[in-house]
Amino acid sequence: MGKLTVGSNPTPSAMSESDPDVEAMTVALDEARAATAHGDVPIGAVVVRDGAVIARRHNERELSGDPTAHAEVLALRDAAAAVGHWRLLDCTLYVTLEPCVMCAGALVNARIGRVVYGATDPKAGAVASLYEVCADERLNHRPPVTAGVLAAECGELLVAFFGARRGR
Repeated sequence: MGKLTVGSNPTPSAMSESDPDVEAMTVALDEARAATAHGDVPIGAVVVRDGAVIARRHNERELSGDPTAHAEVLALRDAAAAVGHWRLLDCTLYVTLEPCVMCAGALVNARIGRVVYGATDPKAGAVASLYEVCADERLNHRPPVTAGVLAAECGELLVAFFGARRGR
């Protein structure tokens, strides 16, 4: 992952401290910080349904040795178990970094109701940066997307992590 670009234009929903998007992204940031304890890239994801967190996970690729153990995929699995089926139409996924191709595809396949992310990822982002998987009209599901919620905080966490890895 190269230089990270943090979203500089947060959506109006990211402006209020009591905003549910900000509250959920704060939980996702807590999850992201937990990933560093086992050497994983600090990305956190939270699934919310009817105003309640039903799943919260962070990257576990290093911990598990599983290349698919991205925060989003793990959170979707837990949310589906909590709901009792794979269709998550009435759920919102919050994630600290714009999802990659694999995760964006999983969001579409899970029929997630909405996607909210913090920092943009110009090197691997598949929601708006490199691809627009969630908006592709050729697919059978296109969840609405909100970008830039707590983008600075999300981006700073990643920049600090990679800076420490590179000895800066």
